[in-house]
Amino acid sequence: MAEIRLRGLRKTYGDVVAVGGIDLEVESGEFFTMLGPSGSGKTTTLRMIAGFEEPDAGEVELAGADVSSLPPYDRDVNTVFQDYALFPHMTVQRNVEYGLKVKKVGGDERARRAHDALEMVRLGGYGERKPDELSGGQRQRVALARAIVNRPKVLLLDEPLGALDLKLREQMQIELQSIQHEVGITFVYVTHDQEEALTMSDRIAVFNDGRIEQVGSPIDVYEHPANSFVADFVGVSNVLERDGGRYTIRPEKIRMIDAGTPTDGLHTETGRVREVAYAGMLTRYWVELTAGGELQVVRQNLEGDPEDDGRRGEEITIAWRTEHMVPITEERSVQ
Repeated sequence: MAEIRLRGLRKTYGDVVAVGGIDLEVESGEFFTMLGPSGSGKTTTLRMIAGFEEPDAGEVELAGADVSSLPPYDRDVNTVFQDYALFPHMTVQRNVEYGLKVKKVGGDERARRAHDALEMVRLGGYGERKPDELSGGQRQRVALARAIVNRPKVLLLDEPLGALDLKLREQMQIELQSIQHEVGITFVYVTHDQEEALTMSDRIAVFNDGRIEQVGSPIDVYEHPANSFVADFVGVSNVLERDGGRYTIRPEKIRMIDAGTPTDGLHTETGRVREVAYAGMLTRYWVELTAGGELQVVRQNLEGDPEDDGRRGEEITIAWRTEHMVPITEERSVQ
């Protein structure tokens, strides 16, 4: 049975359609990510699952039961927000225990479960500290411990890593994935960050303009985008028009061919390097094609000193395997 099932879910604010009648299922124990730009409807959908917003139409089912009209406290879900929402005057231990206290769980049981939750998020021994004594990443872990200590069936996470710096965010992505596997709770994660979605998710729903463009595994969504929006939003992609069709091809799939290199089985194009940009572990090239259009190509800087921008203006040949040239359409694959 699906842990979450949305049927014809719709929400408007005046003339603005925030969510335009979506259908979606999330399986039990899944790390499911709702990915999209600001205003795409992903957070509004999360808030309707949580019960913070009531849908204008459609149903929210949790474990097979329609909860569309139930308040948040009557739903077996917890939510983790970007701003942590910790009580500054309470210790870490008391913050984590708070939900259990509201549910009138006994003191000894509260303490044990809070201790276990803090151990799970790698904060054992931090129980007597106050939130202002912790780093941003540690505060986010406390918020996560407070959410999982109640053992909800579903944990909703609304851009929880958005306030962290890049390195800490990357570290927390791996930590969250590990914790989710350990606790086995269904995670529904909202983000606009494509790398977060690709790194952590079992499946991704790509939102745009209140609708869902595509649902699939990270590999499916990245390697086989359903349309030009998904191709452009999820990672960097090139769109190429050839022989009356439109195709997408990822920059890392394209090779820059040296003279004399065999090209059997490869699609080749000639062009001129318009721009070069060094980006640390790789260098990006923008190539104007002789047959029309422009492609971005990337080369990893694997050995020695990377090439500088001396190739700007150079006439080159590029090539790729034909199966990496994915046809795209403007139609939505889901709604």
